[in-house]
Amino acid sequence: MEKEYKIAIIGLGYVGLPLALAFSEYYKVVGYDINVKRVSDLNKGIDSNLDIAVSENSNLIFSNDESDLNGSNIYIITVPTPVDDENAPDLSFLESASELVADSLLEGDLVIYESTVYPGVTEDFCVPILAKNSGLTYNLDFFCGYSPERISPGARKFNLQNVVKVTSGSTEKIAVLVDDLYNKIIKVGTYKAPSIKVAEAAKVIENTQRDVNIALMNELAMMFDKMNINTSEVLNAANSKWNFLDFKPGLVGGHCIGVDPYYLLHKSEEMGYMPTLLRSSRTINNSVASFVVHKTIKLMRDVDKVIKGSSVLVLGYTFKENCADTRNTKVKDIIEGLESFSCEVSIFDPQIIIDLESNFIANPFAGSAKYDAIIVAVSHQEFINYSTADFCKISKGKLVLLDLKGIYNNATWKF
Repeated sequence: MEKEYKIAIIGLGYVGLPLALAFSEYYKVVGYDINVKRVSDLNKGIDSNLDIAVSENSNLIFSNDESDLNGSNIYIITVPTPVDDENAPDLSFLESASELVADSLLEGDLVIYESTVYPGVTEDFCVPILAKNSGLTYNLDFFCGYSPERISPGARKFNLQNVVKVTSGSTEKIAVLVDDLYNKIIKVGTYKAPSIKVAEAAKVIENTQRDVNIALMNELAMMFDKMNINTSEVLNAANSKWNFLDFKPGLVGGHCIGVDPYYLLHKSEEMGYMPTLLRSSRTINNSVASFVVHKTIKLMRDVDKVIKGSSVLVLGYTFKENCADTRNTKVKDIIEGLESFSCEVSIFDPQIIIDLESNFIANPFAGSAKYDAIIVAVSHQEFINYSTADFCKISKGKLVLLDLKGIYNNATWKF
């Protein structure tokens, strides 16, 4: 007979909330978050991320009260793992979450980490915190697993249940337990990695691989721009070969692709190997926003527009299309770059609630304001059907339209 589990999910963001809902179909679950408003909203059935439907469930409670964690025997930690201002891994959220769980940890309990980390963090950083604060012995009194998240905000096709889940455990028996646990909620199945470190490494290279490939596309796009060659046309031609990889140039932000490589770089350099390709890829992708800013200024100057005090409209602010996630968005860098040229920037993003004290505005196509330049930075569904006539209507003088996503045939410039 299966042991009766009570699962505590620590962190109720894009990763933790879907997990809490999925596991609550089979087990008692407490979803814990330190954000009081987040917990309050979820208890009212509101997901402020606009990502998932939350309905009343007798198996699930949302709480910011640590005492509600008592009695749990499986803890799943889904807190953020960002980088600091120097692009070094910031493990402070993992540290706090591990200390929190340790206070409730009892003999026989299991702690599973889902946060993206470099190989070794679970057992070399988190486990000592759990052991010290609980007084328990690792792999004798308590156990650990690692099952990296693969959530893609806004991508309905690739939700929690529809993406293969990598699992691992601190012993072979625990690895099987963790794998069985996730197989309950993952429709397409799981992949049981041979160790926690292998699972950690697999996660961090998934997004590093994408970062490197996108960096190549971005460098090609900047090269082809100098040659006055349309990058999209080049890629379409190259894609006619069966083994050409279909990557596109663009801004690389978010909490995954723009962050994960730094974790791998940190660990590699710590161990004495200095990667060059990974570091170069980060440099290239971080330079795209500046490239776009200078291209915007040049295009305005080409049609004799005055730069100082010019009005620029930016369409889209989130780090990717069709979601409200603004973490590490590189659109912010474009805006700051334009402002450094004394441009007045307005931002329209239908996925974001307007803050009247910021640069965010309501739908500009319904207003009377006009703009010297328009930058389409994100391919939200709401933007797809805009026409050249729509853009001309809100353009001040000759249309300067920069299309970073390759949506429009008649853009002034495409990346």
